[in-house]
Amino acid sequence: MQEIEIATTQKHELIDITEAIQEEIRKANIQTGLIFIFSLHTTSGILITENEEGLKEDWMQFFKKITSGIDYHHDHLDGNAPSHIFAGILGQGTLVPIRNGRLVLGTWQRIFLAELDGPRNRKIALQFIKN
Repeated sequence: MQEIEIATTQKHELIDITEAIQEEIRKANIQTGLIFIFSLHTTSGILITENEEGLKEDWMQFFKKITSGIDYHHDHLDGNAPSHIFAGILGQGTLVPIRNGRLVLGTWQRIFLAELDGPRNRKIALQFIKN
């Protein structure tokens, strides 16, 4: 298993980690198989979506809207209950095929770290499943 570390700079942001993952596939010399991408945090998640600024803003606006207006019990500890809740909905991991040493993604698909409680240093675990 490999890990990559991503330094986030904002409270809420989507960071395209596709090329960092592709570089790990290259270094591991994996030609065919699967990669499981997993955030090692409870206030961040992994998302596959398009890398378009308006859409990324829409994701963050959606996050804020669906987690607002709730009297969270956890917030008395550190005020980040919405981040935990949305990360749980979004999910901390995803599985992506590898073919010919490349991630198999659709034309507009990119892999993102969803930062929901930054800025922080985030660790992403990468587990290869070879064919």
